[in-house]
Amino acid sequence: MNDMSIKSEETWIATHRERLEARVRDFTRFRELGLIVRSGDFFPSVHYPPITMYPETTEEALLDDYVLPPDGRFDVYLHLPFCEQRCLFCHYPVKFGRFGDKTHPETERYLDALEREMDLFRRRLGIERFQARSILVGGGTPTLLTPAQLDRMLTGFKERVDCSHVTQFNFDVDPGTLTDRYGAERRRILREHGVDRLTIGVQSLDDAILRKMHRPHDVATALASIEACQADGFQLNIEFIFGYPGQTLAGWVRMIDQAARLGVDEIQLYRLKIEAYGDAQGPIDKIVRLRPQELPAFEEAIRMKEAAIEILAEHGYTENLRRVFSKDPSKYSHYAHNQCCELYDQVGFGLTAFSSLRDRFLLNTQSFEDYYRRIESGRLPVNRGLKRGLDDQKRWAAVLPLKNRDIDKARYLELTGIAFEDAFPELWDQLVAEGLVEDKGRFAGLTRTGAFFADEVCHQFHARSYIPFEPDEYAPGPLNPYRVRQDSVEA
Repeated sequence: MNDMSIKSEETWIATHRERLEARVRDFTRFRELGLIVRSGDFFPSVHYPPITMYPETTEEALLDDYVLPPDGRFDVYLHLPFCEQRCLFCHYPVKFGRFGDKTHPETERYLDALEREMDLFRRRLGIERFQARSILVGGGTPTLLTPAQLDRMLTGFKERVDCSHVTQFNFDVDPGTLTDRYGAERRRILREHGVDRLTIGVQSLDDAILRKMHRPHDVATALASIEACQADGFQLNIEFIFGYPGQTLAGWVRMIDQAARLGVDEIQLYRLKIEAYGDAQGPIDKIVRLRPQELPAFEEAIRMKEAAIEILAEHGYTENLRRVFSKDPSKYSHYAHNQCCELYDQVGFGLTAFSSLRDRFLLNTQSFEDYYRRIESGRLPVNRGLKRGLDDQKRWAAVLPLKNRDIDKARYLELTGIAFEDAFPELWDQLVAEGLVEDKGRFAGLTRTGAFFADEVCHQFHARSYIPFEPDEYAPGPLNPYRVRQDSVEA
């Protein structure tokens, strides 16, 4: 594997120490300026408003006046909330278990409900089939299904979704489900249904850390799954979490170097989030309270992130979508790019799934029984959401593309009716002065420093009611997101 030795890890860290410490100085400076909360914690900028802040509403309120996109196409998400066991860092509701040749006994009921939900949504929109642009199937662990269930799910899905124009078909997968006695059959079924890109939740290449995460696989299984998927010709993305209890900078350096030598198309990084940003608080908060000494300091997490960026660059990987690194810029998630950068209409099916449409957001219930009850009564399982007014729209159209790539000024004007230069002039000038954003001609985007702190920069564009931390958690500096600005007019 040509891994770094302990000596060379220490040498690498010593050689790059100034760069790592420069990032820590940035972190400290921006905390003093009010960009980062005093504790050093963070909140991922995934949606706007944040996923936990949507009010209760009804499908009628959200969809009665909805107009299909001009080309009739959607990016489509399918959610399977079943896992073999609870990963301690997970913040979403799932059911657990594995029962011999069958997965969780509730999976058949869920697959029935999923098909009925798609039928209800089709009727609500008055269409015969959804016309898909790209597809993502996630969870949970979608490949925890038995081969027969996996084939049944994909067959039913394609009866309701026209995949003839799909540019990419993604699946989020778990290593063990690709290498157990059904792994080869599952991979064959995925290929036969047109799946061409896989994201494997590796999370770590250290068995001790995997046990701390309560992952159902070990390093050998992760490496075997990567090798098998590469042999099958899938475009391959692998994920890693940093800042996890028990991790060290030296161990992280060794692991990222090892990951970069595997020859995968993409490598994706996530910083550990302790407090929930989804619909279920993960057990990680209790673990951290019980053993706080194991949690790397926020400054150490910053070093880990910068170290990963530097090591990946040494191996020819550069950031393509935010936090996702590839050697070939054509290798990226079309689903993520379309939803977050192009801001195309996207529909989602399943527990906690969301539909992000051009001026509104729909969020499904987080309760299994409520999900079944609503569908059995002939209603969509939507229970939260928002139609965006102009103020929310101009913020949404800035936050998502800025977090993930750049703001396309023409697309921004099309979605808001406002030139981007006129949307946040005072805020933008302030962020330019701090070296966080820059004008790129057709696009407006983050600098290299801004990209490193992308979540926090995006919080600058939040309305006061959607800022993720309380006012007293920020220093009273010029980047405190609660400060009053001319261009922060509440709708």
